[in-house]
Amino acid sequence: MRETLRSQGTAGGSRSELPQPRPGRAFAHATGASGSGTPHRSDRRPPHTPRGVRQPGPGGCLGTPPPVPGQPTFLFPAPRAFLTLCGLLGLLFALITWQVVAEGPLLRADERLGRAFEGRGAVALTEFLADLGNLSVALPVLAAAVAYALWHGGYAPALGAVLAMAAVPALVVPLKSWIARPGPLTAETGYYPSGHAATSMVAYCGAALLLCAYVRARLVLPAALVLTAATGAGLVLRGYHWPLDVLGSWCLCALLLLLLLLSHRPAGRDSPPPRASRVRAAPDR
Repeated sequence: MRETLRSQGTAGGSRSELPQPRPGRAFAHATGASGSGTPHRSDRRPPHTPRGVRQPGPGGCLGTPPPVPGQPTFLFPAPRAFLTLCGLLGLLFALITWQVVAEGPLLRADERLGRAFEGRGAVALTEFLADLGNLSVALPVLAAAVAYALWHGGYAPALGAVLAMAAVPALVVPLKSWIARPGPLTAETGYYPSGHAATSMVAYCGAALLLCAYVRARLVLPAALVLTAATGAGLVLRGYHWPLDVLGSWCLCALLLLLLLLSHRPAGRDSPPPRASRVRAAPDR
């Protein structure tokens, strides 16, 4: 029987059969595993070329490899999260202000903490950090960012940053006069909330928010937060402000910065996104 079957398959007279593919072997023009009849791979296994790593673009065209640089998405939270964050900041600022005015237990703990940190660190370093909140230092940084945004056509964000900075003295000065908290090293009043801490936060973080729309740099916003924190630390270490003076200013100015975000638009709306290539990928072989 074996000889008969072999003779039918190898006889050179009547017919010859095509070689059958062996299991585990791939042929270039063989039909896919799903039997579609096309020479493409259809078994959903990734091809052995770098093309398989790339994501498809519009219309099935080949797109760009992820991630695509752009404005950070966490700067634009959902409306519910946005309102929740604003509410939490407002409640925290109201709590701190109430404790300062009523001279509650939080105020007494704040004074003990301030006296514990007062005078620590090198004088030259802490004085330099405290000076980061001066108008002569912080305002030029924000002005440069505003000019850069205007040059790129970001009129609404630039106007929002200017209004946020203008709102700092309009809010801080009346609060200072009303609360009249004495400072750590003097009996004079008007130390809550801290004007230097407010100026540094709005100037540096506002400038970072402006630049994030046009500069593909991930360290802009973290650098602004570091400068803001360094200013607050210098104010407390030099004895210019109590810790709650700085924390209250940060809560108030965070609300201003959140309102500043409303004037921002993602970079994809300010400038058209990079168009994907319209050349379709060649069949994988």
